[in-house]
Amino acid sequence: MKIIVPMAGRGSRLRPHSLTIPKPLISVAGTPIVHQLVQEITKVVDDPITDIAFILGDPAFFGEEVVASLNILAQKLGAISHIFRQLEPLGTGHAIMCASSLLEGPCIVAYADTLISANLKLDPEADAVIWVKQVNQPEAFGVVDLDSENRITNLIEKPKDFVSDLAVIGIYYFKRTELLKEALDKVVTQDLIPGQEYQINQGILAMIESGVVFKTGKVTTWMDCGNPSATIETNTAMLQIKSDEGVKLINNSAIIESSSIISPCFIGKNVKIKNSIIGPGVSVGEGTVIENSNLKNCLIQNHSYLENVQLKKGMIGNHVRYKGNSTFVSIGDYSELN
Repeated sequence: MKIIVPMAGRGSRLRPHSLTIPKPLISVAGTPIVHQLVQEITKVVDDPITDIAFILGDPAFFGEEVVASLNILAQKLGAISHIFRQLEPLGTGHAIMCASSLLEGPCIVAYADTLISANLKLDPEADAVIWVKQVNQPEAFGVVDLDSENRITNLIEKPKDFVSDLAVIGIYYFKRTELLKEALDKVVTQDLIPGQEYQINQGILAMIESGVVFKTGKVTTWMDCGNPSATIETNTAMLQIKSDEGVKLINNSAIIESSSIISPCFIGKNVKIKNSIIGPGVSVGEGTVIENSNLKNCLIQNHSYLENVQLKKGMIGNHVRYKGNSTFVSIGDYSELN
């Protein structure tokens, strides 16, 4: 089994946090988004993962540190790492075709935008699977249309009229990925009009029309990391999941003085917390110092300093210095508030 992870986008909705760090490498509940996504897939798929392909953008942004991090991730999972580049933002289908040399045999395509909790057991009768989540507002998502035998017959993006409440979450399985490659190869040879892109849905719909059977797989939890507010909620949810699974969330090197930690919280390496109340729902990245503060539902990255902060909801980047009181903040890297 192979995994293809398109992650070349700049994550504009998550700015300012994605200005200095690629969005999939931002840590949530103590682990980068893309690491958690790939680990979740490998944990629940029966077949061993042999290859993981990461489709990255401009090397000036997705540089050597990013590549090294992804290579280590694949190595830990016993897979061969492959790095491909999508240097123009030409859509999800184009991103997959950047890894065309690997598009053969069984493969999972997973876009690094969300986190999931799921049982990804594969339907042996399905040629392909699209994972979905039942949602309350299907008009805000791309959804699947099913026939009487629960086979996918169509994909509709943000339908104005009700089609179904099963939203596509961006994870796909193909028993024969070469069929997707053949379909997308025909798509990406077409000329684009300004603002148009090559999308994976174009390839999937062509496969359905040719007789390929697509079934749905359902996830129990689908968590968005699209913007700061949603990412904070995802951080809180992931902390609870990890706590329920018995994952150790407080590093032994953390120094906690005259403070209370209300679980679930993640406390990283060499964190110092003094005279503070932290939690629930707080992640504190490596080397961060917190003094005289009360924090709930906050996501704080590495090597920041917080003093006299009373905060119920916030996302704070790397190397931030922050003194003061607010009800909600979203502060990017290397900022200073006094």
